[in-house]
Amino acid sequence: MNSIELIDSFAEFKDFKNIDRPTMMRVLEDVFKTIIRKKYGSDDNFDVIVNTDKGDLEIWRTREIVDNGEVENDLEQIAIKDAVLIDEDYEIGEDCYDQMFIDDFGRRAVLAARQTLISRILDLEKDEVYKKYKDRVGDIISGEVYQVWKKEILLLDDDGNELLLPKSEQIRQDYFKKGETVRAIIKKVEFKNNNPFIILSRTDSSFLAKLLELEVPEIFDGLILIKNIVREPGEKAKVAVESYDDRIDPVGACVGVKGSRIHGIVRELKNENIDILNFTENLSLMTARALSPAKVERMNINEEDKKIDVYLKPDQVSLAIGKRGLNIKLASKMVGYEIDVYRDEDVEEVDDILLSEFSDEIEQWMIDELYKIGCDTAKNVLNLDAAELVRRTELEEENVADVMAILKAEFEDEAE
Repeated sequence: MNSIELIDSFAEFKDFKNIDRPTMMRVLEDVFKTIIRKKYGSDDNFDVIVNTDKGDLEIWRTREIVDNGEVENDLEQIAIKDAVLIDEDYEIGEDCYDQMFIDDFGRRAVLAARQTLISRILDLEKDEVYKKYKDRVGDIISGEVYQVWKKEILLLDDDGNELLLPKSEQIRQDYFKKGETVRAIIKKVEFKNNNPFIILSRTDSSFLAKLLELEVPEIFDGLILIKNIVREPGEKAKVAVESYDDRIDPVGACVGVKGSRIHGIVRELKNENIDILNFTENLSLMTARALSPAKVERMNINEEDKKIDVYLKPDQVSLAIGKRGLNIKLASKMVGYEIDVYRDEDVEEVDDILLSEFSDEIEQWMIDELYKIGCDTAKNVLNLDAAELVRRTELEEENVADVMAILKAEFEDEAE
């Protein structure tokens, strides 16, 4: 096997996606110097020249030319009679440059070199992938689904590197097929068993923060600051934002005209309901905002026990609690206090009617849609305006108008 054949056999490695050419050449030099050391005990007077572009490799040995019979070290000296066989112009005292060939080392040594090279290149490849991603934790990345398993999804980035999206880091409504493009955030980069693992997440709060940064220029430019994010992935999220410029409405900027900025994020997060709140250091005001859309009457704050008792009108209690208790759960996380809600006994009770009593006049699927947003009574619905109901449910404007007309008519009949 000559040098050109040997380099050709390494062609599959010379263009590795994460390894630059100088590094590749250093690795090749090191591998062949290892062969030299094994054969001669030292590589001090050997030069290895690698040219991966031309596909050749040269090994040169340098020895001092001495008079015949005065050779004391074959590795460092050569007799003049042998030197002139290489080049007839050589003279005693000069350095003799003798080219060596791969065949001189034996086939077994060359095969061992190839295995060593494969191992070194793979290790370098793994190190480069780790270095590439370790400083990108918290960045959004897109990957193509390559394999879907029960507990995780394997994705490939633009360079073909493997990325992992565990089931625990997927939104419950996520469903991906091979070939689809998935966006997620780089949550952590680990090195296990000499292999790099890039773990992605779509449920982490920082994923929502990065999506907002991409969609809202004011956040990217630092004019609006995200103070806190709490999420129930795929269900509901609350984002507290603040602006240091009085001319900028942070909530309006994040939502966009007619929801133009937030809608794209909602779709990306599988219709996750996102509430944008104005941040304040005032705990009671922040609590009231966190419990929206419910309207708070009063509250008692126990700073020692980290508890807040909130009192609301009877028709606001279900709004404060929310579907499956999500609203109050996220509000508690937002302010860092345990929140309990109570009917305000100081407010006069108003007769109300359960939505289930309107099943003869309102289709059940419409009632179910209203249940989903925490409206289980007629006054719960009437306390919200039509636009809010359209935004938060699957009901069309005509459906909402019909429902509200039926509910209003019931109370007007009772008043008469």
